[in-house]
Amino acid sequence: MESSEIRKKFLQFFEERGHAVVKSSSLIPDDPSVLLTTAGMQQFKPYYIGKADPMKEFGSRNTASVQKCFRTSDIDEVGDKTHLTFFEMLGNFSFGGYFKRKAINWAYDFVVNILGLSRDRIYVTVFGGDEEVPFDKESYDIWHKEVGLPEENIKKHGREDNFWGPTGNEGPCGPTTEIYVDGVEIWNLVFNEYYCRSDKSLEKLEMPGVDTGMGLERLAVMLQGSGNVFETDLFHPLASVIREAKPGLEDRIVRVLADHLRSAIFLIADGVRPSNKEAGYILRRLLRRVLVYEIKHDIHAELFALAVPVIKNQYAKWYPEMENDREILNVMMDEKSKFEKALAQGVKEIEKYDAISAKDAFYIYETFGLPFELQKELVPDKTGELKKEDFDKEFEKHQEISRAGLEKKFGGHGLILDTGELKASTQEELEKVTRLHTATHLLQAALRKVVGDEVKQMGSDITAERLRFDFSFPRKLTSEELQKVEDLVNEVVQKDLLMSYKEMPLEEAKETGALFFFKEKYPDRVKVYYAGHNLDDAFSKEFCGGPHVTNTLKVGKFKITKQESVGAGVKRIRADVE
Repeated sequence: MESSEIRKKFLQFFEERGHAVVKSSSLIPDDPSVLLTTAGMQQFKPYYIGKADPMKEFGSRNTASVQKCFRTSDIDEVGDKTHLTFFEMLGNFSFGGYFKRKAINWAYDFVVNILGLSRDRIYVTVFGGDEEVPFDKESYDIWHKEVGLPEENIKKHGREDNFWGPTGNEGPCGPTTEIYVDGVEIWNLVFNEYYCRSDKSLEKLEMPGVDTGMGLERLAVMLQGSGNVFETDLFHPLASVIREAKPGLEDRIVRVLADHLRSAIFLIADGVRPSNKEAGYILRRLLRRVLVYEIKHDIHAELFALAVPVIKNQYAKWYPEMENDREILNVMMDEKSKFEKALAQGVKEIEKYDAISAKDAFYIYETFGLPFELQKELVPDKTGELKKEDFDKEFEKHQEISRAGLEKKFGGHGLILDTGELKASTQEELEKVTRLHTATHLLQAALRKVVGDEVKQMGSDITAERLRFDFSFPRKLTSEELQKVEDLVNEVVQKDLLMSYKEMPLEEAKETGALFFFKEKYPDRVKVYYAGHNLDDAFSKEFCGGPHVTNTLKVGKFKITKQESVGAGVKRIRADVE
C-alpha cells in the first residue's frame, strides 16, 4: 500500500465515523513552550483544556489529521535504518466526544480490516499502574473482553512505556495503550485523563480526551515489505537522486542526506529561515551538514537543486506550501553562499588554535556561524576533547546575559527571549519587533476594512526580520486588494495616531468590539490596545499585552512582501517595516 493510499484510507475511515478532517498545522507551533511541532495533538491542545471550542471551530468534538512533525532529539541518530527528524503522524482526537471503548475498537478495526494486518500478529500494552495513577483496567478489559485478544497478548507496562506526558512544560496527559504488529509498535492511543502542571503534579481533567498517533513512515515499512524506512516510497525517489549524483556513497551517508534535505525543505516551506537561534538554528544545522557532506564525499552535483523538485512532486498534493519551490530553493542557495564564506573564515580562524575549548567553540560559532557539530566534523584533531554539554553551557551563559540585559532595559514588557509571538535578542531587535507588533494590529484592521469582517486572526509570529500574520479567508487576495491594505496601513501610520490602552473587565472589553484571538483563554481583566484618539472610534483595537510604539508614525513605512496559503481557508501575509 503506497503512502498516499495510507493517508487517504486513514482520513476516510475516521471521517466516516464523525471526525472532522483537519489540515496539518505548521511545523512552527502556536505553543511557545515547544520549539517545533512534535506531535499531532499540539494544534489541538487548547481544545483539551477548554481554551477553545471544537464545535465552533470544527463542527465536531472529534477530529483526524495527518500532521507534519519534527523532533530535534533524533538529529544525531540519523543515519541508521530508523531515525528521522521530520515525519508524518496519523492521528484521531476527541475532546469529550468519545473515550477508550470507541478509540480501541476503531483502532483495531482499522488495523485488521482496512490495513489487512492479521489479528495473530497483534499484541498490545496497557498502563499497569503505580503509586500515583491506577492500573488501566478499563483498557485491558476492552482489549480482552470486547476485541477478544487473549490475555497473553495484552501486556502491562509502567509509566516509562505507557503513560504519555504533556507536550511542552505542562498540559494534558494520561495512560496509553499501544498496538504492536510483529513486535513493532505502530499506534499509540493516549487517554488524556489528567492535566500535568509545571511542577509535574497531576489533576483530573473535567473533560477527558483521546489523542492517538501512528507514524506513517513506520507503517509504510510494514505495509510495503521494506527493509527500512529509506526503502519505502516516502524516501526512495530522493535516495535514488542522491545515489545517481554520487554513485558508491555508503548507505549511512545517503540516509543522512535524504533525511536532512527532506526535513529542511519542509521547515523552509513553513516559514523557518536559517539563523543562529531556535528553529532557524536547526534548519541551518541541517543545511550546513548537507554542505559539509558534499565537501567530504566529493559530491559535485547540486543536491539542493535536485532535492526540491523531488519533494515538491511527492508532497505538494498533501501540503500545498510545497508549491513555493522557487522560494524554497532560493533560501537554500542563499544559505549555501553564506556557509561558503563562513567556512573559509572559520577554518582560517580555527587554524590559530592548537585545541578548541568550549569557550573557543562558542566564539567561533557566534562569530562565523559554524555550529558545534560542524566544528567537530571539520577539525576532529582539534576538537577531540570538546564536549557538547560544555558547549551548551557556554550557549546558556550567553542567553542569560542577553536576557538579563533586556529585562533591565525593557522591564515590564513581559517578553521572553526568543520565544512566543515576539522574538528579539538585542535592544535594536526589540525596538524593531515592537514596531512590527503594532503594524500587525494595523494590518488586521486594514484587512477587515478592505475585504470584510470574516477575516479573523489564526496566529502570528514576529521576528526582527519580518512579521507573519495568519488569518481566515476563503480565497487568495488579489494584488489590488493587497495594495489597498498596504496603502491603508501606511495612511494610518502617517496620521500619527496615538497608540494607547485601557484595562477593563473581560466582558466589558468584548462589548467594545475589540478583536481578540478566539483560541486564547483570557483572564478576568484584559488590556485593549487601540490606535486612535479614543477607544470608540479607533482605527484598530485588540486585546493585547503589548509592547507597542507610542504613536503610529513610529511604525515606519509598511510593506507587504508575500501572501501564502497555509491550509484550507487560512491565508498568511508576510510584511516588514522600514
